[in-house]
Amino acid sequence: MTAGPIKMPSSQPPLLGITMGDPAGIGPEVIAKVTADRNLHALCRPVVIGSAAVMERTIDGLKLPLTVRPIESLDSFQPIEGTLAVLDPLDGPLGPFTPGVAAASTGGASVSFIKKAVELALAGSLDGIVTAPINKEAINLAGCHYPGHTELLADLTHAQESGMMIVGGPLRVMFTTTHIAIKDLPASLTQAKIERAIRLAHSALITLFGIKAPRIGVAALNPHAGEHGLFGDEEARVILPASRAAQAQGIDASDPLPADTLFGMAANGRYDAVVALYHDQGLIPLKLVAFGTCVNLTVGLPIIRTSVDHGTAFDIVGKGIADPGSLLEAIKLAATIAATRAYRSRGRGEASSP
Repeated sequence: MTAGPIKMPSSQPPLLGITMGDPAGIGPEVIAKVTADRNLHALCRPVVIGSAAVMERTIDGLKLPLTVRPIESLDSFQPIEGTLAVLDPLDGPLGPFTPGVAAASTGGASVSFIKKAVELALAGSLDGIVTAPINKEAINLAGCHYPGHTELLADLTHAQESGMMIVGGPLRVMFTTTHIAIKDLPASLTQAKIERAIRLAHSALITLFGIKAPRIGVAALNPHAGEHGLFGDEEARVILPASRAAQAQGIDASDPLPADTLFGMAANGRYDAVVALYHDQGLIPLKLVAFGTCVNLTVGLPIIRTSVDHGTAFDIVGKGIADPGSLLEAIKLAATIAATRAYRSRGRGEASSP
């Protein structure tokens, strides 16, 4: 099993908006490193939504063979070799800031970049967006009280339900919960939440990855799937009923399976995706097989959105050592999904975005 969707030919590479993320983080660096590779233009037509001045300083500091080209709109946009198009939505130049430090100014800028990218994607001007990391402290200092990208994007796109899927190596993992204390986890797991995760995974596998009859493995919470209640009752009380409800709707979802064997089965092709119940249950196997190249895919949105699976890494900003691998994989995934969607639209005689 491969983690990527079916690849189809496209008349031209998809137009992708890459949001800068927090200017004080490693977002500008990894963007500069990825976009300096001329092979990227075979995958997509990249446009950075962010600060042109910050990108110029970053490129100069890294001594990359790339020139920033500020643009004001995407009308008739085409890439020019050796240049990086940057669309800056800020009302004025971004003021001085300290790299590697959370601040309201950079947090607010990162939110502005996201809002502009979503606006363009909803209007059909972008085929998808790829987001560099934001800093939760900084966006909250700026008055944007969201726990992260996923929730903000759901509000901006008015998505009825959305969630986080991480793709890495041979694994696709849909998360039932994300950032929650382990001590609070059992009480927070409900049948409705697990059903929702299964439903989102099923829909994503069909619509984004082109899998006609997806198979979903549902992880248990307790060792040995609870051993018939000996090690906990969550399996019988909420997880199994969620699986059975999904099965009744025609979804090929497993009964709860012990996580210590389920991920190996998925990696070997038995399942197309795994529904994990909490953060580390899914992220440990993902990062074991694909550390540095995992991609965060938001499912349930009316637009394509992928992201790096790492943070702003304030501790290494300016050192030139940030690994761009996750951003490159995020661009590849967004470009392939967008190309596949455009191919299907043409096959149905529908108009596709540029």
